[in-house]
Amino acid sequence: MSTPVSPPPVIGSGYEGGIGDQVVNYFRRVRQGEMGALPALGGFVVLIILFSFLSGNFFTPLNLANLLTQTATLMTLAMALVFVILLGEIDLSAGVTSGVTASVFVVLVHNIQMNWILALLIAFAVGMLIGTFIGFFVARVGIPSFVVTLGLFLAIPGLQLLIIGTGGAYRIETPEISAIMNKNLPIVTGWVLLAVAIVIDILISVWDRARRRRAGVLNRPLTLMWARIGALAVGGALFVALMSVDRAAGRGSLNGVPIAHDAIEGVPIVVPIAVGLLWAGTFILDRTRYGRHLYAVGGNPEAARRAGIKVAGIKMSAFIVCSTLAVVAGLFDASRIGVVTASSGSQIVLSGVAAAVVGGVSLFGGRGRLIHAAIGALVIAVISNGLGLLGLPAGVNFLVTGGVLILAATVDAISRKRSGATLLR
Repeated sequence: MSTPVSPPPVIGSGYEGGIGDQVVNYFRRVRQGEMGALPALGGFVVLIILFSFLSGNFFTPLNLANLLTQTATLMTLAMALVFVILLGEIDLSAGVTSGVTASVFVVLVHNIQMNWILALLIAFAVGMLIGTFIGFFVARVGIPSFVVTLGLFLAIPGLQLLIIGTGGAYRIETPEISAIMNKNLPIVTGWVLLAVAIVIDILISVWDRARRRRAGVLNRPLTLMWARIGALAVGGALFVALMSVDRAAGRGSLNGVPIAHDAIEGVPIVVPIAVGLLWAGTFILDRTRYGRHLYAVGGNPEAARRAGIKVAGIKMSAFIVCSTLAVVAGLFDASRIGVVTASSGSQIVLSGVAAAVVGGVSLFGGRGRLIHAAIGALVIAVISNGLGLLGLPAGVNFLVTGGVLILAATVDAISRKRSGATLLR
């Protein structure tokens, strides 16, 4: 007597598979090559444990706050590059775009005494103009993005040199900009922002489920939603509590008497800004028609064109978004260092590409998320921070980072082959 087989769920019935089914499906996708950020997450955890054992100063509130601050610039630039990498393109000029727009901002404020908000808007306009220029030649003229952005990578530093002047350097004297990377939120504000983030996440999750139900698409188990929100609440609470401790306490004493100091406490201002950018970009890519079109063009441009998607417009918009976010990265960098020079931004773009790839964004296009770039940036920042605490030469940092990048690219290539082989079976 044959065992009865349960009928498959009917689309639109509201059926939700169990947690066990979700786990089985996840590991099936991993075996098929869809690993996403799993390797980067594993590496991140290993690095955290390793450096915590090797250096007693690594896992301290002060160093963790410094680590997140150092990551913000690279993370923002990596997220900017994701928009073009998803299309199978590249923007080698994102770094120098961040530098030249920071130069425009500081010169307008310092030399012309322009209001800093107006100067900031002009800097963003310059970034968008650069993105439009790249997008036009890539999408309309048909020049490979590597060639166009390489040309700008070589040309923009010349423009930056003309703006700043030979050997010139301008201090960031705008308190609002300097505070981004050097000041902390009041402790109460940190807790309020965490509560707001949790409420927004709950509302969006409920909205997502209702939207999927109306579209006749299956929802994941409700338990998983609450587990994710609970993990966010617990992790966020631990982080805010850790940042609420006086990070300057115990930093020094004289003849056994603690040296008086100003308290360093509260969540760094840049953290909610960077998280807000991550959330907004993720919302756009995951929950809007534009995001779906971007993935479609990256996966198969010809099929996207036949489906009625304006491929050229999507490509142009991706480069505009990339250059606009590069402006933010330039402001973060200028705020952290405190000065803008003629060489600002010239070295960071390759690290941004590395962060995206290490996090699991595919260089072949069509696969990856902003959170992957953020995780990749954290991995690279942890390597740099940890090796610095151990007092190792800078050359070791470059060697390790390069090795991690090659390993990540290898994992990406192998996973694509496995995915392709699975589809051919």
